[in-house]
Amino acid sequence: MNMNFPLLTTLPLLLLYCLIITTILVEANTNNVHIVYMGEKQHQDPDLITDSHHHLLAKIVGSKERASELMVYSYRHGFSGFAAKLTQSQAQHIAVPSRWKGVCQSGQSFDPKKHCNRKIIGARWFVNGFLAEYNKPLNASGEIEYLSARDANGHGTHTASTAAGSFVGNASYKGLANGTARGAASNARVAVYKVCWNFLGGQCSSADILKAFDEAIHDGVDVLSLSIGFKIPMFSDVDERDGIATGSFHAMARGITVVCGAGNDGPSAQTVQNTAPWILTVAASSIDRAFVNSITLGNNKTLMGEGIYKGREIGLTGLLYPEANGLDPTASGVCQALQLNQTKVAGQVVLCFTSMTRRVAIVSAAATVKAGGGVGLIVAKHPSSALYPCPGDFPCIEVDYDVGTKILFYIRSNRNPLVKLSPSKTVVGRPLSAEVAHFSSRGPNSIEPAILKPDIAAPGVNILAATSPHDQFADGEYVMHSGTSMSTPHISGIVALLKALHPTWSPAAIKSALITTARRTSPSGSPIIAEGSPQKLADPFDYGGGIVNPNAAAEPGLVYDMGMADYIHYLCAMHYNNTAISRLIGNVTTCPVQKLSVLDVNLPSIIIPNIRRGSITVTRTVTNVGTQNSTYRPTIEPPSGVAVSVRPGVLIFNSTVKKISFKVTFNTTLQMNTQYLFGSLTWSDRVHFVRIPLAVRTEMFQPYGDGYYN
Repeated sequence: MNMNFPLLTTLPLLLLYCLIITTILVEANTNNVHIVYMGEKQHQDPDLITDSHHHLLAKIVGSKERASELMVYSYRHGFSGFAAKLTQSQAQHIAVPSRWKGVCQSGQSFDPKKHCNRKIIGARWFVNGFLAEYNKPLNASGEIEYLSARDANGHGTHTASTAAGSFVGNASYKGLANGTARGAASNARVAVYKVCWNFLGGQCSSADILKAFDEAIHDGVDVLSLSIGFKIPMFSDVDERDGIATGSFHAMARGITVVCGAGNDGPSAQTVQNTAPWILTVAASSIDRAFVNSITLGNNKTLMGEGIYKGREIGLTGLLYPEANGLDPTASGVCQALQLNQTKVAGQVVLCFTSMTRRVAIVSAAATVKAGGGVGLIVAKHPSSALYPCPGDFPCIEVDYDVGTKILFYIRSNRNPLVKLSPSKTVVGRPLSAEVAHFSSRGPNSIEPAILKPDIAAPGVNILAATSPHDQFADGEYVMHSGTSMSTPHISGIVALLKALHPTWSPAAIKSALITTARRTSPSGSPIIAEGSPQKLADPFDYGGGIVNPNAAAEPGLVYDMGMADYIHYLCAMHYNNTAISRLIGNVTTCPVQKLSVLDVNLPSIIIPNIRRGSITVTRTVTNVGTQNSTYRPTIEPPSGVAVSVRPGVLIFNSTVKKISFKVTFNTTLQMNTQYLFGSLTWSDRVHFVRIPLAVRTEMFQPYGDGYYN
């Protein structure tokens, strides 16, 4: 979800192609020439258009070489499309999926004949639950909104294009981050199910969410992407008031992977949302790209800040920090409560400090400085890589407290302090590395800490994608937003690609592949940092298995799969009553009399929230999805002070042995440790490295709960 606004749409993706195919020549052999008409060009670079045609054809015929042999023409100037020699089955494979039952629903400013095409193949909107609950007209807040699937705010457009947008050359935001924009699964088709409304900051009704799930399941989607969440405290997994948990269970039961945002309430612990084990929950990471500004002081020392400012350079001009008198000399320099003398501010750059993480402090300070005739603002704050421009493209540059203090000391030691501010420049690659974003919600899971959440991290900081013209930050058709709303569609697109490669994999298998192959280090080998106060090494409660590694996830070797029996085990271990479980499952279900442990749910992680002095053993089962005859051996990185052993010590797979169960035993002599200790267990055949995170917390005294971890 966006840091400033909740998500406006759920977004299911279709993996199959929906193009207009025309046979124009019937030959004696099995190949006919077919025209694949793709309509208006989606970008202006002819070479990129042709590349996309070859890429699409190669997915159908098996290789780029074969695609080149079969390609007759690439239409790339007046419109987009190609002619190729295809069999009838290949033509059918590239055209309208036969199982697709969706529709494009008309509504305000949305005409299905104009707005649905070969990319957007379905559009529905659901507002009755919202109207019934709030009993007010939709436009009561004064915000722009449409009674249709049309996106007013831009959030749904941004996430949709991130997940499945086609190639668009020469895209940028205010001249920054220039390049070719594309979605994670650029050839996927999109169906939009709008359930959130531009009212009082964004509102979604569970009744509408459940109806959207119901229709999306019927329509035949393959992936559901929801950058929507509910605040802490959450409803239980079997409470229908949590429309996401309930709806996603039924989607999962039909093989549909549901991907959701972790939330934007970080870096505080226990803030992660969408925690049901059948949901794939996504944290947000930064990428190896920054937008830097040079801050040159009058003493010729240059410091670096970050910002979104592409206006003119601010030449050497006065630099001011608003000192105060009295008991609190820093009171006037607090960004959200700046106290300025207008005669002193005019024509100067102002420095202020804030401990607030939200943008309200920066926006407030910029407005105050601008109103006083100031020409720029330097904000010293907690490090956070998520950036937005100030209104009116006013020069706002962010620095950390260290740099801010250096600037302040310079001001205090000079009678006539001066500064020069440069416009932002895009920097890519080393020495930049991915970090878990400051805002990204963190574990442990507040419903059940033994279920690791978030599951995975993906890029969610300063993500450039398409938007609505009504987006307050829009630059033409594009914008950069930050939030777990932005990381979620990255994973959704990757899931779509994995689903295309492995159509028989279950949602749990896909989730396992992502978690067990994720990266814990940057490409340079440096560890991943979690932004916060203070910054720290990232752990599984920050990023789950790590930052997504799509290529490795395509061939994970082993997966920790789950079926309905595993989810029933979880529900019973959570002590939900039989009636609620039966209603969710759809069959009469009675939990066994013997106590089940949530620790034995077959997840690609082992989290033990409360182990007393002694030992505990848990069970996991892996399925071989790699080479038929393979042998895996374990490598253990135990949590500090905890001994970890695995039985058996080797897993041997062959044509008849595809699943193997193993036991993991944890032993500790620690008396009490209120903090989690982390480690990992990796199975490897020297080609694949199937890693799951481990976390253990030991306590002598447990004042709450029933102690069923012991």
